[in-house]
Amino acid sequence: SLGTYCKDATEDVIVLAFMNGFPNVLLNFANACETTFDGSTLLHCPTMAADIQYCQSQGKAVLLSMGGASGAYGFSSDSDGTQFADTVWNMFFKGSAARRPFDDAVLDGIDLDIEGGSSTGYAAFINQMRSHYASDPSKQYYIASAPQCPYPDAYLGSTLNSAWFDMVFVQFYNNYCGLNAYPTWFNYADWDTWAKTSAINKNVKIFIGAPGSASAASSGYVDGSTLTTIYNAVRSSYSSLGGIMTWDVSQARTSGLASSIRSMLNSGGT
Repeated sequence: SLGTYCKDATEDVIVLAFMNGFPNVLLNFANACETTFDGSTLLHCPTMAADIQYCQSQGKAVLLSMGGASGAYGFSSDSDGTQFADTVWNMFFKGSAARRPFDDAVLDGIDLDIEGGSSTGYAAFINQMRSHYASDPSKQYYIASAPQCPYPDAYLGSTLNSAWFDMVFVQFYNNYCGLNAYPTWFNYADWDTWAKTSAINKNVKIFIGAPGSASAASSGYVDGSTLTTIYNAVRSSYSSLGGIMTWDVSQARTSGLASSIRSMLNSGGT
């Protein structure tokens, strides 16, 4: 269960994947939630809701990821994006809606993992989300994204340049620029340059996205020792580094990569 992963200090941020359909909301959290509201296809996840609040009580941020590799999603206009931000705020944050999948749990942010469709409306969506965030200064809220490593990202490139992001979880796998291509084609430098020159938020943090196990991606997996070498090299050269993201937590825990990363971070300072 989600709560199980929050019983120790391994991860700091938990990303729930995915809202794989929007603006007609569809959710898929695999076996973590399989119940729906009466007469609806919308998931209702009271167990996850309790786990979200438990994770937050342990100091972890919980984000909802929109998109994914499969699903029907996207906006036809900026106004669609703006209106959907209102829907998301009401369903998952401090707003109110008749049906809230996580009941009274309030998430900490949104992650955009856009792997299809057009780029229309996403910047407008983020701007409206941030205006909602500003209405509640009692809590820190986040905007994140998970682009593929080829720069610029095919689907989020224009959005990354025109909207505010706090965290960018670059997927350094399933591409020529993956971790397995270090040091030749591994292109963290391109993302650091983006963070320093093109990003709206000049303090945006770039995370090294790594497969949690050999089976988690078609290419890009490296073991803990290799990942430590790459991380330390990036850390010594690029101030934009924020940490490491793994896909996904169950595979990273089972393979031992997650504990290897945490041990490395603990021994290496903040």
